[in-house]
Amino acid sequence: MPSTLTERIIKDHLAAGEMTPGAEIGIRIDQTLVHDATGQMALLQFEALGRPRVRTRRSVVYSDHNILQVTSNNADDHAFLRTAASRFGMVYSKVGNGICHQLNLERFSAPGETLLGADSHTTTGGAAGALAIGAGGLDVAVAMGGSPFFLPMPRVMGITLTGSLRPWSTAKDAALEILRRLTVSGGRGHVLEFKGEALKGLSLTQRAVIANMSIETGAVTAVFPSDERTLEFFRLQGREADWKPLAADPGARYDSELEIDLSSIEPLAAAPHSPDNVSPVRELAGARIDQVAIGSCTNSSFQDLMTAAAILRGKTCAPHVSLIVAPGSRQVYWELASRGALADLLAAGARIMEAACGFCNGVGQAPPSLGTSLRTSNRNFPGRTGTPSAGAYLVSPETAAASAAAGELTDPRSLGAEPPVIALPERFRIDDSMFILPAPAGEGPEIIRGPSIAPLPLFGPVPDSVEAPVMLALADNVTTDDILPAGAHILALRANIPAISRYIFSNIEPDFHLRQREAGAGFIVGGANYGQGSSREHAALAPRYLGLTGVIAESFARIHQANLCNFGLLPLVFVNPADRAWILKGHTLKISGLRAKLAAGGHFAILDETVGREFEVRADASPRQREMLLAGGLLAQAGASAA
Repeated sequence: MPSTLTERIIKDHLAAGEMTPGAEIGIRIDQTLVHDATGQMALLQFEALGRPRVRTRRSVVYSDHNILQVTSNNADDHAFLRTAASRFGMVYSKVGNGICHQLNLERFSAPGETLLGADSHTTTGGAAGALAIGAGGLDVAVAMGGSPFFLPMPRVMGITLTGSLRPWSTAKDAALEILRRLTVSGGRGHVLEFKGEALKGLSLTQRAVIANMSIETGAVTAVFPSDERTLEFFRLQGREADWKPLAADPGARYDSELEIDLSSIEPLAAAPHSPDNVSPVRELAGARIDQVAIGSCTNSSFQDLMTAAAILRGKTCAPHVSLIVAPGSRQVYWELASRGALADLLAAGARIMEAACGFCNGVGQAPPSLGTSLRTSNRNFPGRTGTPSAGAYLVSPETAAASAAAGELTDPRSLGAEPPVIALPERFRIDDSMFILPAPAGEGPEIIRGPSIAPLPLFGPVPDSVEAPVMLALADNVTTDDILPAGAHILALRANIPAISRYIFSNIEPDFHLRQREAGAGFIVGGANYGQGSSREHAALAPRYLGLTGVIAESFARIHQANLCNFGLLPLVFVNPADRAWILKGHTLKISGLRAKLAAGGHFAILDETVGREFEVRADASPRQREMLLAGGLLAQAGASAA
């Protein structure tokens, strides 16, 4: 039977299970990535697994998120990551080298390979024909040790692209159109596989924008075929030898189909506070803005920033607007400088940032109170900018540049019939000197553990009976930013679970951590798509540290569900979603014989003692994950196996 591209890659890497949609499979991982917001825990966990060296073809540690060194925490973390990477056989990318997804695409992407990253936007690698999947740090640590990565066998949604993008319409607008159609949950359980004649008109950089934002639909990942446009990018990077052609078999059948005519797409914007809150820019034009931020792993490539610079050449951003530009990599930075684009941006009033994530995850450049930020990044959740009262619009670099000059949200088509044309060089400047190669096996340095590196917390097995309160009752689409906010002061604590746990649900209830500590156990009640957004395992690990027992929801986002299981937190799904309405904050829930019920399949009743009424739940966990829950999480299970 003809295979989709997704199925071809999975078949080549299948290590466990059968390729039946929804059934759990294990796949071998070729490459991994972590960064300085997820890597500290991942490397501590890798160390706890007792593996002396990574067993992947390549594993890379990037310092790109926590780059604001206001205290010693981030510098201490970078020293830990650098020395641990060297000892464990990993490549280390220094601060200033660039954003992990942009760099990985430039220097390490490979068609047909599997890439597992401790960051949800690892999906960017799908632009190069890789199966690139985001996961929690513990799953990545296990994969680095040579074990398979487990996930439900995804369904494959074939997205056929027709036509071609009109002047001033961009790949970012195409990504927003997909979000408008699918919403933040419409891709759940699927890989978005792109095909169609229109691909010939999309560069790999443009494909990367779409692949990057695929995770915002809840999809497992996105994948594009590896073709002549892919080879064009690899030539620019001097990596022709890493390229090979790869596509779905002729006649491959998809679980679902979507067709998008690129010629029908106009400039779009996602309004606060969700990436799927999408409208045409022309309908939003005139909205006052305080800040414009161009960059992030979504739109910080050579093409993106050269275009923004060309639009702003000879213009000055509005007096009340703060214009921020962050190149995605040192390579992009150098190319901008060598072509005079940095001078154009500076003349327009731009502040040029480090080649790093920065503003995208609230590390610096927070807008004013009640302000509005226009961003080329991928998420605009409440508080994501670093200012809880601010709102963010997601737009293309073209819309961002036009708006910065106008001082209000502006349709870039107002600038004229044709946008600037950016010519690509024959080859980009290649300088890999800020990638630090690991020491030979057995010769690694002493691992530096500054005061910010706290001991790894370990947990006991699931108890046989639970009687605990509902700590919060929440709405649909709770994000990992809701559970554990981003921002410079919180990200700096990623290696210290006792410290970072103080911020759990802090945007919803500032003293939640105190109330949870006092309760000793507890449940969160949520709606559909609980835990969407980031891969941050801290959104499961820190609640577990505080004593939380589990989450009862209508459905879970894939990565967060796996993280809950990895740390021994029960992911429970309402059998009858209507029951959610009468289970309120403060109600006391009771489960008896929990261990036997989990072992028997995980379908059981919970008694709401406050109203004297039972409701049915099922554990959203595979048999492998139920065993993990019984042990108290993946590390506890590994420790028990070793003993």
